Amino acid sequence: MIKRIILIFFMFSFTLSAQEIYSPKDVQICKTKFKFAYSHNLSSKPIGDIIVDIGKTFIGTNYAAHTLEKGEKENLVIHLSGLDCYTFFESSLALARCIKLGKTDFKDFENQIGKIRYRNGIINGFASRLNYMEDWLSNNQKKGIVKDVTKQIGGILYKKKIDFMSTHPNLYKRLKNNPEVFNQIKAIEDSINSRKYYYIPQNDISKYEKGIHNGDIIFLTTGIAGLDIGHTGIAVKMKDGRIHFMHAPDVGKKV
Repeated sequence: MIKRIILIFFMFSFTLSAQEIYSPKDVQICKTKFKFAYSHNLSSKPIGDIIVDIGKTFIGTNYAAHTLEKGEKENLVIHLSGLDCYTFFESSLALARCIKLGKTDFKDFENQIGKIRYRNGIINGFASRLNYMEDWLSNNQKKGIVKDVTKQIGGILYKKKIDFMSTHPNLYKRLKNNPEVFNQIKAIEDSINSRKYYYIPQNDISKYEKGIHNGDIIFLTTGIAGLDIGHTGIAVKMKDGRIHFMHAPDVGKKV
């Protein structure tokens, strides 16, 4: 039950050991998704189709920024009433995994989020969160959760130095004025830069569209210096074979 990942060029300028932060509304939304899955027998479908079906139930949900920064320390935050591009695909993936595994309690969802979001599923401060999507991809491949198929379907080498967080520490409240965390992030960037990643150039998307499947997770690269990924979403294959992009667009918009 491994989900596919594809990096596309598009110019855009587990063990839980921390406190969990969520509301009764988040629990209710989660239960509603599992009831939907049961009533539509989603567990019998391939995981990509489950991701799409669950993702569609979030359509109309407001975009919400910075939801993972709640609290003074790094905690497991679940916020389903408002989503950004990351928490949208993350929540859809985690719910789909629960459904496919037949584990559909809120605690099961909570465990899946922790396993997906944090390095080796262990919460140990801000640097244990997989903040860079390339780092997220590498660690979740090791955990057997996803598989990067970008090179397989025609992607080319993605050559870029990643150092946005260490060169912009003031943008991150748990990074600024914290030398220990800064050094941890710098080491993570060095590790990212030692690995190879591949992407599909924007002008070649139509050429490789047939290799993109329903429910594939799409990472869009960015022209912002030092940053690896600028946006994320889910591929939705229509009846005519064309691929559409389901995502949480931006502040003031909806999924």
